[in-house]
Amino acid sequence: MVRYILSKFVFMLLSLFILVSATFLLMNAIPGSPLQTEKAPSAQVQANLEAYYGLDQPLIVQYGKYLGNLAHGDMGISMKKKFQSVNKMIASSFGYSLRLGISAIITSLIVGCVLGILAAMYHRKLIDNIAMILAVIGLAIPSLVLAPLMQYYFGVKFQIFTVNGLEKPMDYVLPTIALASAPIAFIARLLRSTMIEVLGADFIKTAKSKGLSGYVIIVKHALRNSMLPVVTYLGYLTAGIITGSVVVEQIFAIPGIGKFFVQSVIDRDYPLIMGITIFYAILLMGTRFLSDVAYVFVDPRMRVSGGKAGK
Repeated sequence: MVRYILSKFVFMLLSLFILVSATFLLMNAIPGSPLQTEKAPSAQVQANLEAYYGLDQPLIVQYGKYLGNLAHGDMGISMKKKFQSVNKMIASSFGYSLRLGISAIITSLIVGCVLGILAAMYHRKLIDNIAMILAVIGLAIPSLVLAPLMQYYFGVKFQIFTVNGLEKPMDYVLPTIALASAPIAFIARLLRSTMIEVLGADFIKTAKSKGLSGYVIIVKHALRNSMLPVVTYLGYLTAGIITGSVVVEQIFAIPGIGKFFVQSVIDRDYPLIMGITIFYAILLMGTRFLSDVAYVFVDPRMRVSGGKAGK
């Protein structure tokens, strides 16, 4: 098991290195200078700026210095935001994205699991049909469409919620629904199919023959053995919601990290693009790694030796 976890960690670091290198090279392959503006500065000012950011040095030297600074946790200085530190910009904005992401993750797990359990318990009945219709709707309507619709009806027409910012607890409702709709549907369908299979297993029949209550059978036996796929998906869900909130943050005018990322691409702010890309990559790979580790501990049948699962 230790060897398995270590191999996953090394693979994560290697993937991060490849992503950093590819992003750095692709950005520098774009023609023109990122310091160019509509009002061109004098030649001396342009040269001073390039020297300040190290753009006057060979690409391999720039790459080596960036990796060295990154190893010390320094992501550089923004080229467009009045020389603000990329680290501070990410730290100041990520709190909004994190709070919204946690709200969406908790909502996805609770609502998705409840729908999946009800659908499995009442398989091929009215509740099952209603739950699966809601799941199909959740998967069919992307957040890019759902968010403006909710803004118009619940914010403008009926004026139930505000449609911009995250100042009050109620401000989280609409963006949370927009982010959680697809994961809710996926978890519901995933848990439903797994639980239906588990409910037909022999050990469930044995539990019923012993006279155990329906609650005990569902919670302690069926649900526990049906949650492994959901645990595996949890890592992707966490990374997907937190890093995929860019569109929702833009629509609801939330000053999160997604807003900075969109603006950095428009401005060709290379240090900020690199910093946010790396930050997102660490989130994605880190949550996936933790998901793999959690799967090992959740599934008692899984024993790993030399990178191979044993009996």
